[in-house]
Amino acid sequence: MTNKDSPQENLFALLPFAIFLGLFLGTGIILTLQGVDFAFYQLPASIAIIPAIIVSMALGKILFKSSIDKQVTQFISGAGHANITTMCIIYLLAGAFAVVAKSTGSVDASVQLGLAVFPDYLLLPGLFLVAAFLSTAMGTSMGTIAAIAPVALGFIESANLDAALVAGCLVSGAIFGDNLSIISDTTIASTRSQGAHMKDKFRVNFKFAIPAALICLIIFSVLGGEVNHELNSEAAVAGLIPYVVILVLALMGVNVFVVLILGIILAAAIGMVSNGYQLSAWLKDITAGFASMQDIFILSLFIGGLSELVRQQGGLSALTRVIKNLARKLTPNNNKRAAALGIAGLAFVCNFFTANNTVSIIVTGDTAKNLATDGGLSPAESASLLDVFACINQGILPYGAQALLLGATLQISPLSVASHAFYPMVLFFVAGFAFWRLTRKAI
Repeated sequence: MTNKDSPQENLFALLPFAIFLGLFLGTGIILTLQGVDFAFYQLPASIAIIPAIIVSMALGKILFKSSIDKQVTQFISGAGHANITTMCIIYLLAGAFAVVAKSTGSVDASVQLGLAVFPDYLLLPGLFLVAAFLSTAMGTSMGTIAAIAPVALGFIESANLDAALVAGCLVSGAIFGDNLSIISDTTIASTRSQGAHMKDKFRVNFKFAIPAALICLIIFSVLGGEVNHELNSEAAVAGLIPYVVILVLALMGVNVFVVLILGIILAAAIGMVSNGYQLSAWLKDITAGFASMQDIFILSLFIGGLSELVRQQGGLSALTRVIKNLARKLTPNNNKRAAALGIAGLAFVCNFFTANNTVSIIVTGDTAKNLATDGGLSPAESASLLDVFACINQGILPYGAQALLLGATLQISPLSVASHAFYPMVLFFVAGFAFWRLTRKAI
């Protein structure tokens, strides 16, 4: 997980990663052709990576004459790295907060109160903003879509709205928050892998996420029309408090562990006062939240261990050199711009194969950090590049979980969902332009 004592470069050591991505992508393609729902999520990534780990150890034994005992020690060292351990604990706490907030009514309150603010002729921009707020507060695009999609379906059925356009609003807002949220698993993975502070990464992201969001608001305002809709008037303002508190505390620089624990306690306390939420239910919801992060928790440990094995065999240093050389050919005489281009391209392409932005960030984290160090990018800048371009790709993939869930809920093609996801498309150009200007001075 570190760059010290880097071994001799060897591209062949990257074979285990190719096997992992091949299994993950190949299974998804085959199941898609067979008509299986959520085809790319039938084989958990935490299972697909096991053959890759076995191959990596076999390579170490056969080609690099490294004993199995030594490799197991290296694997455990990588899996137990401080960044990986911290990331895993944050995942657990974020999962617990999401489930508790949902059970205590905070999610429903956010949706209802948010939509109540907007007049009928601004319903589509309203859906985008509500999805963006909820995703930023919850830290999950999938949780946001699951919460708002049933409400959106009611609008579609009662007002004859274009389902694809509504889906585009929801996935756009969900990706906005997934990328920007300080408790999103993508933010956690990108900041921990790059050694960046969450508030610093947030500030970098904010500068181009907001312009992209404003452009999308204009697009949805122009495309939308007047829609009559009725909302539940019983939504309590108190439901917003846990989200607002964790967002403010995180931006103040309070330790993320403290922020999430306070959020879990506060959401439960409000639920107990307002709707009789029970202590036993709270404990069960925390357990359920932990369980919801099981796959990404295990995958993070395995990726950490595999990355250390590949690093010891010279694979990561070889990959860094290849990407660096390619980026420099595209942007000669500017190492900083080359590093930015390499990190963005790495995250974007990897997510194309994994269809999971968090997985792609974890897989490419070490290589991105090496590129950032060599190119003079700050940790916040490299973390932002990783997160932004992984999320952009995730938002426009017709076989991504977001498009699949919305397609199934709204009964439209996932391709229609992806083709109307305007925010990731706009963000691609806005973020690309922003980083191009940021790195315009040669280093």
